[in-house]
Amino acid sequence: MPVVIVVAGVANVEVSVPVDGFPLAYAPVCYPQGRTRVRVAGAGFNVAAALGALGTPVRLATFTGADPLGAVVEGELRARGLLGPWAVTGGETPRSVVLYEPGGQRMIHTDLRGLRQAVYPAGAFAEALHGAGWAVLTNIGFARPLLAIASAAGVPVAADVQAITGIDDEYNRDWMAAARVLFCSHERLPCPPEAWVRLLWDRYETAIAVVGCGAAGAVLGVLASGEIRHVPAVAPRGVVNTTGAGDALAAAFMHVYAGTGDPHAAIGQAVLFAGHAVGAPAGESGFLTGSQLAGMAQALNAISP
Repeated sequence: MPVVIVVAGVANVEVSVPVDGFPLAYAPVCYPQGRTRVRVAGAGFNVAAALGALGTPVRLATFTGADPLGAVVEGELRARGLLGPWAVTGGETPRSVVLYEPGGQRMIHTDLRGLRQAVYPAGAFAEALHGAGWAVLTNIGFARPLLAIASAAGVPVAADVQAITGIDDEYNRDWMAAARVLFCSHERLPCPPEAWVRLLWDRYETAIAVVGCGAAGAVLGVLASGEIRHVPAVAPRGVVNTTGAGDALAAAFMHVYAGTGDPHAAIGQAVLFAGHAVGAPAGESGFLTGSQLAGMAQALNAISP
């Protein structure tokens, strides 16, 4: 039976706009003719949607706004089979604007509205955990109390602290301490990814550490063996928009790891999944299914020296 994964995180409405490059030159009016996209996004949605596309049963614990944009979010969740009793209605819908340039770099402007003060119902999350094999908790504030609920239920936690800046980061410390599998970006690390993995091992005894390194691929650290390895990036369709690449990496890793227990197979397929996703203007339009991912990974392994 497939392993059920519970995801806790934001679902928002995102407007993405292509630009010529950064820094952005001033212009009073721009006409990106047919290339501006409005979509449902957010770390929670991105991870849940990718897991669903891969074939993993997923339960999404999130908030949907009690406003017109909330109806947009609910409609997308329903279409993807993600609208369950764990999508709680209330407040205003978060929103974001993403600018991205031809090389794939992006600048994200996020307005969380009142979500920073939101409290997710403990009972609803405990119910979502029934029969689950993993809980993937993003680092939005309302997920912090859910770490203890997952621990009490005996459900292992995977967490993503995204562009973290230090091992003593006060905001993210709870996620780092609780995570059996920890994801983050290389972008703002205080040291090389390999050294960062060792810091995690020394401070938190993190069983599995995954550092997304953008165009350089990813770094995997496995505490049990002491192995740290670098996996080069693969972008079969080139790079169009890297927004959500870290979410895609985390989702694919958990899809494979939850099913096999093999972190090495998981990181190889996760890098491939994320690399395929960034070849599309919007991440979810580039998601592979589980069978497509496994087949593509097998084909690439067959031609590797």
